Amino acid sequence: MPSPSRSLPNNPGQIWSTTMALHVLEKLAATNPQCEIWWDSSPLVYESWKQSVLKSAPAEKQADWAAQLTRLFDPDHAEKTGEMGFRGVTTNPPLSAQAIQADPAFWTEEIRRIAAERNVDDIEDIYWTVYLDVVRRGAAMIRKVFDRSGGKYGYLSGQVDPRFVTDRARMLEQGLQLAAIAPNVMVKIPGSKEGYEVIEELTARGISTNNTTSFTVSQYVACMNAVSRGLDRAKAEGIDLSTWRSVITHMSSRLGNIGDLKAQAEARGIALSPEDIVHGEMAVLKRAYRYGKKRNHPSKMLQCSMRVADEGPGGSASSWHIAKIAGGDFVYTCPPGYIAQLMQAEDRLPEFDPKAIDEDAPAEVIEKLMRIPYFRQAYEFNGMKPEEFSYFGAFAATAAEFAAATRRTVDFVAQSVETLRRRVA
Repeated sequence: MPSPSRSLPNNPGQIWSTTMALHVLEKLAATNPQCEIWWDSSPLVYESWKQSVLKSAPAEKQADWAAQLTRLFDPDHAEKTGEMGFRGVTTNPPLSAQAIQADPAFWTEEIRRIAAERNVDDIEDIYWTVYLDVVRRGAAMIRKVFDRSGGKYGYLSGQVDPRFVTDRARMLEQGLQLAAIAPNVMVKIPGSKEGYEVIEELTARGISTNNTTSFTVSQYVACMNAVSRGLDRAKAEGIDLSTWRSVITHMSSRLGNIGDLKAQAEARGIALSPEDIVHGEMAVLKRAYRYGKKRNHPSKMLQCSMRVADEGPGGSASSWHIAKIAGGDFVYTCPPGYIAQLMQAEDRLPEFDPKAIDEDAPAEVIEKLMRIPYFRQAYEFNGMKPEEFSYFGAFAATAAEFAAATRRTVDFVAQSVETLRRRVA
């Protein structure tokens, strides 16, 4: 247990207590003072989610869980003091849809208000205006954290429309709209060839970015190169970079489970265990992380799409997606469901090893994985050409999923507008 005088690594100003029951993520943060825990959803849904988790808490853990979740994020406290345990927030159109679905009555009226002020027949324009509004409200909830930290923390990622992952002009236009909302909005751009061109352009203007829909070492190298080019341009133009940040997202379990890895392994008669798959996912992340660190690149790797392996009561539990990189200087962005899973399994999770980041996957596992073309594409520095990024299995599947979720939100907007039309008629 850390000494009582040491500040929480992920919550400046808050003091350790010898009797404090730490959240699993607080324990993870303690393995490296520079790592950051972020919330992977809109801040608008946090309080309702928190109450639902506490309803299911074991009686003996009610008080501890309430204190832990309050330390991670208390909207009132964040607004008054600029302090919260989470150091940032990631969101995207599907996640923002959750905020709308959590309060459909409010958002239905908000959509109708926006529609009445704009062209009621342009559903896409109304949808995008609503999405910008969700981003604006979320960013405002954590703006004080941004201000108090001098722009180091308190960012909220707003994403360009995932239906247009190869449309450079449209992504740049939307990225500029997102960045104009507030200084603590970080623009989320996909890892396509065109996406990296947009990241360079936004960086050149001093705009913070989050590279998403990214899975492979070749993508991460392309992103770092784009950021470096953008920074060179920004510095040449005298652009203020004092609050600029860049994060590069590794979508771990999506790499191993929704792309072509399993199908290609089966076609070649290669048996992969769940552990083999996670080793591969972590090997890709560690290779990119070490590449960036060796070059002292300013972008920070962001780990997302984590899972908990839980055998249930009486059995063991683990989350290699965080345990295998403990001690590293990462951003970990954690969705509500994952945080709840960690809490439910906390007594059966092993302690974090702060040297785990330095460990390599077993050589025999990497040798087996390298027999699979999909893994080679992900792991090798020249595994893909930039024009191939948007064809990679995990990219294509994730982009399709996010696009479908966006279309559902657009349809929600359309239904709300239809009601307005009937009222007017």
